[in-house]
Amino acid sequence: MATTTNYGWTTPDDTALVKDGAAAIRTLGSSVDTTTKNLNPETTLGDLAYRSSTANVKTRLGLGTAGQVLKVNSGATAPEWGSASASFVGASLDNTTTQTVTSPGYTAVTWSVENFDTDGFHSTVTNTSRMTIPAGKGGYYQVNASVRWDDNTTNSRLITLYKNGTIFHLTASPGFSIDPTMNIQAIMYLVATDYVEVYVYQNSGGNRTIYPQNSSGGTFSIGYLGA
Repeated sequence: MATTTNYGWTTPDDTALVKDGAAAIRTLGSSVDTTTKNLNPETTLGDLAYRSSTANVKTRLGLGTAGQVLKVNSGATAPEWGSASASFVGASLDNTTTQTVTSPGYTAVTWSVENFDTDGFHSTVTNTSRMTIPAGKGGYYQVNASVRWDDNTTNSRLITLYKNGTIFHLTASPGFSIDPTMNIQAIMYLVATDYVEVYVYQNSGGNRTIYPQNSSGGTFSIGYLGA
């Protein structure tokens, strides 16, 4: 039997007998019906359809909820409904306890409290020093951090931002001050699985202490600026 060019529907050959006409029409009609449904899978008001991985078959996408926008999913394989990109994306961390900083050397600051975390940038269980970029959230970020040291004026201090375990940016202490608070800021381009940490350094020859946020001490925040 002959077939159509685009969808492969079965049609009678030019030499087919007249008596086969009814069967041929039924076969062709069934094929048209199946193909049409595959190309129109919508069932509910507001549904959308998009091409699936199977040729000539579309996938139904149900209507989203109020305020959502149509976006590409994190795997860049299909459309989906989600929050508008204007919604804030980021996290803010602090601590409830002091942390000891040995001398000399760099120490990663750990963070036990999440003031907020919109997309799972941080864990209070594993790798608590890290802010990790979630899937689908790559782009430019404003990163801010601060720490407050104990009363010691005789040694140098540094606060640094690390990206994926390597120094990205650092700020040095002025070398004097009582209870000095140190701040650092940077705009960083980060992709999914990149992680950012705050490290501190001091060379007093002994242990020093940094204080938690609830003692006007450290904070660590990250905010998405755009792709």
